[in-house]
Amino acid sequence: MRIGVIGAGAIGGAVAALLDRVGHLVEVTARGDHLAAIRADGLHLDGGWGSHTARVEAAETLQSTPELVFLCTKAQDARAAIEENAHLLRGITVVVVQNGLAGLRQAVELLPDSDCVGALALYASSYLAPGRVTVTTTANTYLGAGDGPPPAFAVAAARILDAAMPAFAVDNFTGCQWTKLMVNQVNAMAAITGLSVQETLGDRGLRAVVTASLQEATRVGLDRGVRYGSIQGLDDRILRFVARAPRWAAQVVPLLMRRRMGRTPNPGSTLQSIRRGQRSEIDYLNGAVVAEAAAIGRTAPVNAELTALVHEVERTGGFFSPQAVVERLDPLLRG
Repeated sequence: MRIGVIGAGAIGGAVAALLDRVGHLVEVTARGDHLAAIRADGLHLDGGWGSHTARVEAAETLQSTPELVFLCTKAQDARAAIEENAHLLRGITVVVVQNGLAGLRQAVELLPDSDCVGALALYASSYLAPGRVTVTTTANTYLGAGDGPPPAFAVAAARILDAAMPAFAVDNFTGCQWTKLMVNQVNAMAAITGLSVQETLGDRGLRAVVTASLQEATRVGLDRGVRYGSIQGLDDRILRFVARAPRWAAQVVPLLMRRRMGRTPNPGSTLQSIRRGQRSEIDYLNGAVVAEAAAIGRTAPVNAELTALVHEVERTGGFFSPQAVVERLDPLLRG
């Protein structure tokens, strides 16, 4: 099958390389040094799912009409990527592999003639050098759309992807998006401190901050009427426990998330963007919690402060020490 991957970074690069490995004709989009490296030497994948060099067609936009497309850009880049490639996307299935809550909704708006599917990648992957992607933690990818059963085109896309990496079509995709938003609560702290996610969750003070932001976020979701989906060991029952439990008890969930990541340092996608000198998608992660709270007349002060700290790192290029983060957040944690 002719498959396009728009955005061959950490997540998209893994999708492209693994689909190439099982025999699909894959074309990717990339920019700058990454594009030049893929054209010169191929797209190199290593890590949890083995090693493979994919000799794929690559350009800044898709050059031929695909039969299936995976949109894997950062959330803030999705609109431009769709608009640049829209003339080749009409009438086909477009799988939107993105963090946050807005990606699938935006694709449906911009591509009314396409079958748009959401996808949540739970594996951890790093793109820190041009042309090279490393899978640091293997896990599933979940596909679907809306609050009910997955549509037939989501099931078909999941079947194609599952031949390359573990992928499943799921019910209640909207609830699963919210659960993934809770998983992504671990990203901000790595971006603020420059430490791996495992290191931040292993630090008692930082873990308390992450737990507080997770509790705040789960409460916002519940107040929005969300029924959390079941992915990666988290479900509605567990997240309701997080929302209601005292912080010392709720921290068991971040600790469980740390254990699932294994020992290979996971920088998180937000820190990877900062290290590459790119704008991060923090406004679609912790910032999304702030926006969802505002929509119901609430505030999310811990998530707002973490969003501000990430933007400060982006602006200054300097990371915060764990002690400085704890001291800055302490008034909110005590409130």
